[in-house]
Amino acid sequence: MTVRLTLISPATSEALRDVRFDDQSPLDSAGIARAEAAAATLNSPARTYVSPSPRCRQTARALGLRPEPSSGLAACDMGRWRGQTLDAVAAAEEEAVAAWLSDPTAAPHGGESLRDVRLRVGAWLDALADGDRSEHITAVAEPDVIRAAVLHALTAPDEMFWRMDIRPLTATHLTGRVHRWNLRIGSTLE
Repeated sequence: MTVRLTLISPATSEALRDVRFDDQSPLDSAGIARAEAAAATLNSPARTYVSPSPRCRQTARALGLRPEPSSGLAACDMGRWRGQTLDAVAAAEEEAVAAWLSDPTAAPHGGESLRDVRLRVGAWLDALADGDRSEHITAVAEPDVIRAAVLHALTAPDEMFWRMDIRPLTATHLTGRVHRWNLRIGSTLE
């Protein structure tokens, strides 16, 4: 059976504006307002999931969703870089940041590699498609999780991770069956 999955990125937060590795900060007031305004545009999914991060949980609430938390949708564990800006880390650890941006298996921060994130998210996706009924699922997840899901869906190389921009409060659509996913591009603007 076919699963229709809509992955929604969280609304804006101070950490996003500062280009700071997730520090568990909440949404800003503009992000909450945008999510509340977008709530009416969502179709009613059969199931909903959410990343454990505060900004994903707040986005889901503002969208009127009552999702089930999923550790499979957790953002990349950034280890000792958590809470720091990319500029600060790059100034202190230039070679480590260069390795992290160019090698999907690198984890110089002591957390997860991007490949590990893709494998974890891919397992979560494939478990969704193992069901015996067609359904629409919505998940609010961090941008890195959405990138990993798209890579898995398209069986694209891990090196493509940084070639995708995921804007705040946007939807990415995947349709799939067991071990076969498609990216749906070109939704009608309303």
